[in-house]
Amino acid sequence: MTTDQDLPMDSQSATAMFAAKGLDVTPNKDQGVIKIVKCPGLGAEQPMIGDRVTVHYTGKLLTGKTFDCSRDRKEPFCFNVGRGQVLKAWDICVLSMQKGEACTLLCKPDYAYGPPGNPDKIPPNSSVIFEMELVNFEGELLTDDSGIMRRIKVKGDGYTNPNDGASVDVHLEGRCAGRLFDCRDVSFIVGEAEDRGIPLGVDRAMDKMQRGEHCVLYLKPKYAFGSEGSAVYKIGPDEDVVYEVILKDFQRAKESWEMDLKEKLEIFVGVKHKGNQYFKAGRYLQAVIQYQRIVSWFEMECGTGLEQQKKIQECLLTAHLNLALCFLRLKEFSQVVDNCNKVIECDESNEKALYRRGEARLLRNEFNLARADFQQVLLVNPSNRAARAQISICQTKIKEHHEQDKRTYANMFKKFAERDAKVCELTGLEAIELTYPLFPKNVLI
Repeated sequence: MTTDQDLPMDSQSATAMFAAKGLDVTPNKDQGVIKIVKCPGLGAEQPMIGDRVTVHYTGKLLTGKTFDCSRDRKEPFCFNVGRGQVLKAWDICVLSMQKGEACTLLCKPDYAYGPPGNPDKIPPNSSVIFEMELVNFEGELLTDDSGIMRRIKVKGDGYTNPNDGASVDVHLEGRCAGRLFDCRDVSFIVGEAEDRGIPLGVDRAMDKMQRGEHCVLYLKPKYAFGSEGSAVYKIGPDEDVVYEVILKDFQRAKESWEMDLKEKLEIFVGVKHKGNQYFKAGRYLQAVIQYQRIVSWFEMECGTGLEQQKKIQECLLTAHLNLALCFLRLKEFSQVVDNCNKVIECDESNEKALYRRGEARLLRNEFNLARADFQQVLLVNPSNRAARAQISICQTKIKEHHEQDKRTYANMFKKFAERDAKVCELTGLEAIELTYPLFPKNVLI
């Protein structure tokens, strides 16, 4: 069956036909994007700015010629809506759709490929037609472990974001299982939200927000109130929470390149102290933020003269050693090794770095490497009893590992022998020929 959209049209007749049957979804109502719904979606929820959306689409010229089709490639297309990653018409249209909705949209040049068009596919200044289906959408994940998901209700202004150390003014509404437990206007320092009873997830979302942004944050327990919960807010252990956040204003902290060495050394003490406080309180992720700030200040700093270079190195070694200890508690052993390596590159006999790297390697079942680290600790400090005890543990683990290997291979060869013997009973062939068919008899290997 041939539809109106399949017939060749000029821009004027296409606009008239779509305007009669569809809806102008452009903010300015200039008929730049007109949508005709072919199949309604499910429910009333629509994507928000920044959501990860999945669509199928077919793009056509007004002549009816198809120039692109996701179904021909047998895979849908994904993008973050409202981020300028796709045609302007797509961003506008998808924000108006529901999951499962199928529609056809007419896009004027300013909302599609513009005056240049697309070489070999789209003529200059061409209106185009898209058939679109919204397969799925979900919030934007702000962390690799999917612990913080953001959905933006109102996009912010400008291109700058708060950084660690910035002062921010926000409005917060926190909910758990639909119950409002926190509603307030509050100011805090990014990286230190814990001090104001604000969970880590809200703090970590700040550097993704713009002034005036209104978003909803979905926080997993790790980024909310953890296994302890919150007595103040009457939240049990391991509960997900949702925060609605408006970033009203902020003042960025100075970046590394905006400070001289003297200023960095002055604030180093306070930031290290704050990190140590968080560590002692068991807030290891918050402590990591403080120590990483120190690394960012000094890692590219050269200094002039031996005295300045020594101070820079001392600050970096302190930060990396403390980071290694935090990551040990967080069981992120690769990060432990990385930070210890950076210390050892500068100070190959650093007892703490060697010991902590050994601990991480032992916990990663790298027993030989761990033993070598602890042995190196004893060369630096022969009276280190903890390292001596760890060497004994490594040797026990190495022995257990070898015994396990012997049992594994013994069982493997036993099964091979039993299989070959069974086949020999049936065929009369020698077992050695079945197990090693590539080697002729009576030839030394």
